[in-house]
Amino acid sequence: MKKVLIGIVAIVAILALFSGCGYNSLVKLDEDVKTKWGAVEAQYQRRADLIPNLVNTVKGAAKFEESTLTAVIEARSKASQITVDPDKLTEENMQKYQQAQGQITQALGRLMVLTENYPQLKATDQFRDLSAQLEGTENRITVARTDYNTSVQTYNTKVRSFPNNLTAGLFGFSQKAVFKADAGAQNAPKVEF
Repeated sequence: MKKVLIGIVAIVAILALFSGCGYNSLVKLDEDVKTKWGAVEAQYQRRADLIPNLVNTVKGAAKFEESTLTAVIEARSKASQITVDPDKLTEENMQKYQQAQGQITQALGRLMVLTENYPQLKATDQFRDLSAQLEGTENRITVARTDYNTSVQTYNTKVRSFPNNLTAGLFGFSQKAVFKADAGAQNAPKVEF
């Protein structure tokens, strides 16, 4: 009976130790990071869903530069093939994901710049609506990425803080990667006609 009592006390002590070392809060923060990552992916998907409508509108309204439309379609196709598992938010995986999304951003930027040469295109209601939706989506992406980075910062701080770092190491909680600015983001885009 003494051994059973000692065993029960030991189990309770171990559970108290782990709950005091932040296991439950690490799980909660990890789930928050995954939720925020889902929001980022949802906004990128929204952008990807708008692109075919935008391209078709542009095709129908103007004899447009085929290479620009092809670049937008190809960038969307490549970006939609790259996904990141929320459990594997490593620096390397994030760079691949960001690079693919950056190609879409660049292609859309060229598309929007070239539409300036087609006033009849800019005048169509459908193009204006799609452009406004795309702009709104870009803003939503920025907000979702910011929320994700804040969540990752809180999580990473917890994972690295003592005594949580002991619990994190014991149960396999590792740091998550954040979104970083794209290379050359500090430079304003050049618009030439």
